[in-house]
Amino acid sequence: MLVIVNPNSRSGRTGRKWGSLEGRVRSALGEADVVATRAPRDATALAATAAKRGVETIISAGGDGTFSEVAAGVLDSGCADRVKLGLLPLGSGGDLPRTLGIPRSLDAALEVITGGAVRSIDAGRLEYVDRQGEHRSGWFVNEASIGLSADVAIHVERMPKQLGGKVAFALGAARTILGHRPSETCIRVDDKRVHEGGICLVALSNGRYFGGGMKIAPAAEIDDGSLDVVVGPAFSRTRLLFDLLPRLYRGTHVSDPRIEIHRGQLIEAEPVGDAQPAAVEADGELLGTLPARFEIRPRALRVIVPS
Repeated sequence: MLVIVNPNSRSGRTGRKWGSLEGRVRSALGEADVVATRAPRDATALAATAAKRGVETIISAGGDGTFSEVAAGVLDSGCADRVKLGLLPLGSGGDLPRTLGIPRSLDAALEVITGGAVRSIDAGRLEYVDRQGEHRSGWFVNEASIGLSADVAIHVERMPKQLGGKVAFALGAARTILGHRPSETCIRVDDKRVHEGGICLVALSNGRYFGGGMKIAPAAEIDDGSLDVVVGPAFSRTRLLFDLLPRLYRGTHVSDPRIEIHRGQLIEAEPVGDAQPAAVEADGELLGTLPARFEIRPRALRVIVPS
């Protein structure tokens, strides 16, 4: 068993408190190796190496982004069919644990790892254009999104996350909305064009939550072999800020007749004409821009969840 710790999660709080947490982790998990990340994407390289070396269980100690990096490493290694993944939710947002039913308490999460069940969940594969204009590919576990929510990721990076992921995302969203301009975008789901025009956001949801507790896709199932595609067209800034944003936390935005809900295995998005390409993020990390392609990989990961 290997525990990969991101000391920078929760704005460095994990690293500052790890001295007092590590004993509880080692006591619960027994003969487990523990290694800390030092830079972005370290967790991906560490997980890939461990999986190829024959490690059977890899635990991510950090936030949703850390787990996403660990999952990417295991998927890249080609060993995802035999490696079990565990999650100690020490980050700010906690959206993936909400979907999986994993408690935020460290001791309760450790009990899940030692006595839980293994559940096969879907993973997402995406292709996009990075911020240097190069075509890239990668993985996501919980969600990917286009437009407003991706722009929010820039502001959230600069927010003091000591207030918590929910507050940081809400404040970042409010700041972004004030300067938001809809992007003209074409969306295809399983080769069928479902939207062409202005968007405020498009969420490709494997899990049900994003943004520190926003219930973006209330009907999403993380092991059904499809992505829930939530399309928000161009709204006024006033409506975004005072109507849509509060409703996202309750999940009641889906009753708005202008919100489109689709479900599919392959989603493609591109700018319309010479429109400015919308931004793309995945599992909370700003990646680049459109054009982009998102594809579900059914039950590609084995995750330890409550029995």
